[in-house]
Amino acid sequence: MLFNSFIFLGLLLITFILYYTPALSRFQILILILSSLVFYAYNQPALVLLLLSSALINVLTSYYVANLVGNRRKYIATVGVVLNLSILAFFKYGALLESTLIDTNFLVNIPLPIGISFFTFEGISLLVDTYKGNNKSHVQLVDKSLYGHAKKTLFFISFFPHLVAGPILKANDFFPQIQRKHLKDINYDFCFKNLVIGYFLKMVVADNLNDLTYKIAYPYFEALSSVNLIVMLFGYSCQIFADFAGYSLIAIGLACLFGYRFNENFNFPYISTSFKEFWKRWHISLSSFLMEYLYFPLGGNRKGRARTYVNLMITMFLGGLWHGAAWSYAVWGIFHGLALVVERFLTKRVKVGNNSLLKIGKGIIVFSFVSLAWLLFKLPDFAQAVYYFASIAGNTYIKNSYFEIFYILLYCLPVVLYHAHYLMKSYRIPILFKQQEYVYYALMLFFILTNSGNSGSFIYFQF
Repeated sequence: MLFNSFIFLGLLLITFILYYTPALSRFQILILILSSLVFYAYNQPALVLLLLSSALINVLTSYYVANLVGNRRKYIATVGVVLNLSILAFFKYGALLESTLIDTNFLVNIPLPIGISFFTFEGISLLVDTYKGNNKSHVQLVDKSLYGHAKKTLFFISFFPHLVAGPILKANDFFPQIQRKHLKDINYDFCFKNLVIGYFLKMVVADNLNDLTYKIAYPYFEALSSVNLIVMLFGYSCQIFADFAGYSLIAIGLACLFGYRFNENFNFPYISTSFKEFWKRWHISLSSFLMEYLYFPLGGNRKGRARTYVNLMITMFLGGLWHGAAWSYAVWGIFHGLALVVERFLTKRVKVGNNSLLKIGKGIIVFSFVSLAWLLFKLPDFAQAVYYFASIAGNTYIKNSYFEIFYILLYCLPVVLYHAHYLMKSYRIPILFKQQEYVYYALMLFFILTNSGNSGSFIYFQF
């Protein structure tokens, strides 16, 4: 079920009314669980059983980790993590491993459950946080009552705003928020702004760009000029940002409607002047998860320079593979890992200034690298991605299609202005019509209603 579908809006309205009905207030969590299961079952009803099975594994293992002592806690936690990763490996990577290792295709028809990467990581977060005692408040992560813990855990994993494409929630951030909510406490201004910007980025920017960048697919790009190929790649870079950042903003706004706060998932990543900064701004919930639950346990940067580089490469390799069951995603992760390693190596040895021109130059390098690497998301076949770059070099003789270039740049403009607005605030540059910001939201609503592209699923649903 898509956030930009009428059936979802109907489900949201019914859920909202029931949730805040005073006579039903003690059933708020159950109402959201039921609504979330309906949301998930809409496209893949049978796979709700997988979601429930995953939740059951994490309920039981985290409950016993919290209530046992000694080495048994570590054993149960390890079993829980292994079971989570085994489910993810079978459903997401089974066909890839099978075709790579034994060259058969028995597992190729196994369906990929939407959101499996997200709710699997959240289950691991619950287990690890329970085992380590990570808790940012005085609220215990695990209830003494197994039923109470099961209800909270199923809610944590299935809550529909983040269920299929994040942000990835951490148990120690979410569990302390689970309590009765009241209609009067809703921050309507926060909800409205996140929802409007999110839907605008998705429906007006990403969906329209999707209608223009489809020619990146093989063999369509063979007939395009070098300039068109470069502009189209720039358009896809803006599209993937608008699509995923839009989804995250919608999820944050929807969660706020029900009294829950998610951490921001994107912080204007395309202004980054280093690869380290980019990964602090892009898909923050994933990068922070990998940092906390993988990079640090591997040793982080505490065990010498060489080990730090190895840890970075392992983290980015697995982070790339998390995105999809194709080796091109792993290559994408390796590219980013190498960029981080080289950057870290040079930063330690080469001292350069920090003037504005240098910042702009570094920003262009980072954005160009990131945009070129996105091609592996659009063309998971690595050979086709290589051929695309060859076409950029070789298609200089083909006439440019200025019509396509104009419309791609037009729909990229909101992404550019979105980042420029942030930069202007950062440098305290006066912003035109700052006191009339409602005009911008009115314009976005107008374009959502009048100029949305063809409705399509979110890019990160496949992950």
